[in-house]
Amino acid sequence: MSKIFSITKGVENLGALRTGGQGSVYKGRRMGPIITAIKLLPTPIHAEDDGDKNFRNFQNEVAKLKMVNEQPNPNVVKILSSGLTDSGSLPYIEMEFIEGPDLEELLKSPHDPVFTVKEVLKVADHLANALAHCHQAGVKHGDIKSNNIKYNIHTGNYVLLDFGLAIMSDEQRRTSMRHAGAIEFMAPEQNTGAMYFQTDIYSYGIVLYELLAGQVPFPLKDNGETSRNAVMIAHMESTPPGVMELRGQHIPATWAAEKRRAEMQAPPWLLSLIAACIEKDPEKRYPDGMALQQGLITGSLEQAPQTGRVQALDTVDPLHALSAVQRDDNLPDDQKFIKIRRSLVTILILAAIAILAFGSYGVFKKPEVRIIVKRDTIIKTKVLPPDTVVKIITPAQASRDSDSSASAKSTITKHKKKRKKFLGIF
Repeated sequence: MSKIFSITKGVENLGALRTGGQGSVYKGRRMGPIITAIKLLPTPIHAEDDGDKNFRNFQNEVAKLKMVNEQPNPNVVKILSSGLTDSGSLPYIEMEFIEGPDLEELLKSPHDPVFTVKEVLKVADHLANALAHCHQAGVKHGDIKSNNIKYNIHTGNYVLLDFGLAIMSDEQRRTSMRHAGAIEFMAPEQNTGAMYFQTDIYSYGIVLYELLAGQVPFPLKDNGETSRNAVMIAHMESTPPGVMELRGQHIPATWAAEKRRAEMQAPPWLLSLIAACIEKDPEKRYPDGMALQQGLITGSLEQAPQTGRVQALDTVDPLHALSAVQRDDNLPDDQKFIKIRRSLVTILILAAIAILAFGSYGVFKKPEVRIIVKRDTIIKTKVLPPDTVVKIITPAQASRDSDSSASAKSTITKHKKKRKKFLGIF
C-alpha cells in the first residue's frame, strides 16, 4: 500500500486501519518487520511548547499511559511512543499491533452472532483485568467498545486497545462525542464530556451484554442525528431489554438442541454483575476496575457479587433475575447443598484444630521437676531449662504420691481386663 503521508521519522505509513470522529488508526512499520498501530487525534497542536494548553494536556495524559506500561499486562496494548506527526502536527500514540479479529468482527458472519457462555466469561475476566490494571495506574480509557478489544491469535488473550480518548481534554471529548461512532457503548455521563472510572465500568457491561444477547441494548439504526439522540436518551432513561430473551432470539438454529439449552443457562451472578455495571447512576456501579475484578472473582466462586450500593433488581427482566444479595431459602437445591457441605467442612476443620490444640498441650506445658529433700539437707541440682516448675516435696509426700500412682495403675489394669473379657477377647 502506498504511503499517504509522513507520520514521523522512522515509521512508514501502511494505510488507515479505521477512521472516526475520535481520530484515525494507521498501520505503520518501523525498521525491519516491526508492525505497529498509530492512533492520530483529530485536534492539531501547533507548538510543542508547555505554553500550549493542548500540548500540555497531551503530554500529561501520555505520561499516565506510560505508567500503565511500567508493569506489562497481557490484556492491555503496549504503548511504544508518542508525539506530533511531521504532517499536520497531529498528536499520535504508537502502539503494538495486535494480530487478530476484534469482538465486533467475531460477532459477524461467518462467526456465530452470540458468544458461548464460556467465552463470555473469558472476555469478562480478561477485560476486567485490563481495567483493574489501568485504573490502578490512574488511567481512564473512556472508549471501551467491541472494536477496541482484539483477540490476539498468538497468545489467546483478549487485549484492550486505543487509548485515544484517555489523552483528550474534556472539551475535545465533548466535541468528539458528537461524531463518535460508538455511542451505543457510552455511559450517560459521557454526553456532557464527563469521564470517570465508573464510565469504563458501564461500557464494560454493555460489551458483555452484547456478547450474550447478540446486540447492544440500544442499537443505532443509522448515523443520523435523530437516531444518535434517541440512543443517547435511551442510555439515560430507558430500561435495557432482557438479555436472555434477546439471546434466545439470536442463538443459531444450527446449534444442537442440547447445546442451545445449555447456552441459555447463563450464571445468575453474571447477569447481576452486568446489571450492576450498566446502572444509570455512576454511584451505583462498581467504583473502579479493581472492585469490578473482585466482583467477578466473587461471582466465579458461586456467590452473588456485591457492590454495597446495588439496588434489588427487577425479577421480571431476565437480566435482572436476582437481587444483589439472595436469601438462603431462595437458593436452588444445588446451591443449598453447597452451603450445607461448606458448613460441615467448617465444623470438621474446627474439630481438628481443637484436637490438635488439646494434643499439643503437653508439648507446650511447662516442664516440672520434683526435688525430694530431707530436713537440714541441701541438694545440688543441674541447671534446669528456662520456665521449669520446681516442686519441693518431702520423702513422705513422695511415698504417698508413689502409692497413689501405683493404685491408679492397678485400677486401670483391672478395668482393661474387664473390658477385654466383656468384648470376648479372653
